[in-house]
Amino acid sequence: MAARKPQRRREFGTVRQLPSGRWQARYWAPDGSRRTAPETFETRTDAQTWLTLTQADIERKHWVDPEAGAVDFATYATRWIKERGLSATAEELYRRLLRLHLLPTFATTNLDAITPPAVRTWRAERLEATGATTVAKSYRLLKAVMEPPTTN
Repeated sequence: MAARKPQRRREFGTVRQLPSGRWQARYWAPDGSRRTAPETFETRTDAQTWLTLTQADIERKHWVDPEAGAVDFATYATRWIKERGLSATAEELYRRLLRLHLLPTFATTNLDAITPPAVRTWRAERLEATGATTVAKSYRLLKAVMEPPTTN
């Protein structure tokens, strides 16, 4: 009877050296897809540290799909309003606020590119152009759209 070859433990990710001399980290995402780190690393240790931190984020449910923000605000916000199951009055208000106050600034911006400084600039510009109450309603809508979805 031949001795069994010990099975290699399946690893979370791998690190390899590129022809440039830099190190690339790759891992299995929760959705089962193979992902590559968004950057390369100077040393093998740096790449392995990044993998360890990414694995910890996944296990703690803090991992965010790096491609999740690759949708423009107009597409996402329109779908967000449609999926809320709002009353006709509320939906009309949200669509009006979106059309008049949010889309002129953020329509083609990817979600992950909408930063706090961009929102502060937008808010300051809107306050000069319209009333504080309308800006407050628009800001609350923007905040609600940008909130990460809750999982139960």
